[in-house]
Amino acid sequence: MTNPTKDVEMQTTFQTIAAQTKRLTIAAFATGAMLAAGYANAGVTGLNQPGLMESVQADVIYVHAFHADAGQVQLDGGMMQKVKTMATGGSAASEQSEAAAEAREQVADEIVRTLRAKGLNAVRSDAPAPAGVNAVIVDGDFRKIDEGSGRRRLLIGLGAGKSQVVTQVRISYKPANGVAVPLQTFNADADSGHMPGVAETAGAGAVAGHVAVAAAAGSGVHGVSEVRHDSIHADATRLGDSIGQQVAAASEVEGWVAVRPAI
Repeated sequence: MTNPTKDVEMQTTFQTIAAQTKRLTIAAFATGAMLAAGYANAGVTGLNQPGLMESVQADVIYVHAFHADAGQVQLDGGMMQKVKTMATGGSAASEQSEAAAEAREQVADEIVRTLRAKGLNAVRSDAPAPAGVNAVIVDGDFRKIDEGSGRRRLLIGLGAGKSQVVTQVRISYKPANGVAVPLQTFNADADSGHMPGVAETAGAGAVAGHVAVAAAAGSGVHGVSEVRHDSIHADATRLGDSIGQQVAAASEVEGWVAVRPAI
């Protein structure tokens, strides 16, 4: 004769193990995807998943622009940046506002691009989810937007003067005609990495007696990197991709949104 109490306890234990396994799988999916993509300077930490008693079956993922305050933005205080500001007739306040707006839009757009690349129905929207739609909603807040120091990155590198963008991310589920409930929260950040600066790249040339040539080559290569990678825009792009990877991994494990077949 079976013991109902023991059966309930065993079922609860199995459910707890299953939930913990899911959370570990979600974290592993996201970490593996980021490492495979080469994003050593973008990552997710502080994952918290309260979980729901009922399953989530959403039709769409709405991605909102994260909240950012212009006062959070740390501008590059180098001489070149100051000259640029003077030449364009701008001000520190206007540049902070532009940087905050750029970060907000680029992160949201990149999240949508990454989710769509995974076959998920993702929509960029800052409006409330329509009443009759089952929707997963991704939003959050910027905690840090720092341009760092382009001069220190160029001359020293190896993380000196790095730019960095940090966010707190919230994922929720809003059932049709219902109230939104939390699914997952985590922190995500991206920075310009640890590329060697001119001093580092010129050092090898100095040994061979070609300091000038090595310095010119080093500044040329690193200068291109400064333009293409070491900026708020680039950090926001890396950040948006890592957030999108995390959302996609969670959706795959939990079955939040069905993957659409490739056309």
